[in-house]
Amino acid sequence: MNPHAPLTLLGQGFAWQDLHEGQRFRTFKRTMTEADLVNFIGVTGMLEAIFIDTEFEDAAMPGRPVPGALTYCLIEGFILQTMIQGTGLAMLEMSQQIHAPVVVGDTIMAEVEVTEIRPTSKKGRAVVVSRIEVFNQRGGKVMTYTAKRLLAGRAPSS
Repeated sequence: MNPHAPLTLLGQGFAWQDLHEGQRFRTFKRTMTEADLVNFIGVTGMLEAIFIDTEFEDAAMPGRPVPGALTYCLIEGFILQTMIQGTGLAMLEMSQQIHAPVVVGDTIMAEVEVTEIRPTSKKGRAVVVSRIEVFNQRGGKVMTYTAKRLLAGRAPSS
């Protein structure tokens, strides 16, 4: 075995050239826990009664709701760790719609669709737009967002 031979890097995200418009992916699932909620509101300072008071009553929303920002961040974590690890250069723009609450105990996952790829004038980069739909364990859509990112390309071959 040659210790200096190049090896494939495990976990490397996609270079923009490896993606195409219409391509779809599904993330892993993750169950929202009380610890997720407590840690997130502690770090962000989102000390709103609906998130910190276990006796807060809202008949329209049974369960212990979590901030939409937490749902978004967990899905972005999945995307970062897989699709854009090492190739994502910047989040350029994001628009988001919340369709339904997520509560502690819900299991979320997302479907990602690449909707646009525009190579930039700077060689080796492209703006990649994706539509991300987040679902709960019952198949209910809880969030939709569009992310516009700057992605690196493959290194030119010598």
